[in-house]
Amino acid sequence: MQALEQRLAAARKAQDPKPRTDEHYSMANMAWRMVTELVAGLLIGFGIGYGLDTVLGTMPIFLVIFVLLGLAAGINVMLRTAKEIGAEATDAPPKTKED
Repeated sequence: MQALEQRLAAARKAQDPKPRTDEHYSMANMAWRMVTELVAGLLIGFGIGYGLDTVLGTMPIFLVIFVLLGLAAGINVMLRTAKEIGAEATDAPPKTKED
């Protein structure tokens, strides 16, 4: 009976989730994240501007304004992401050839 309990404990231990470690992203992943944030800002601005222009009947005015606001918001988020990456890089210990 004791051997069975040991085997069950070992099986449960093997199925336990592993502790989460810090995820490190490659620079390509970060670049895609920044591009996605910029494009998302532009698309949201385009959608809002086009919707307002359609409803109010003033075709190019709100479209241009909100596309520019979306661009500014996307750039703002990109800069925040770059600061985040820079902060993570300075907190991490320098890598050596053995790493």
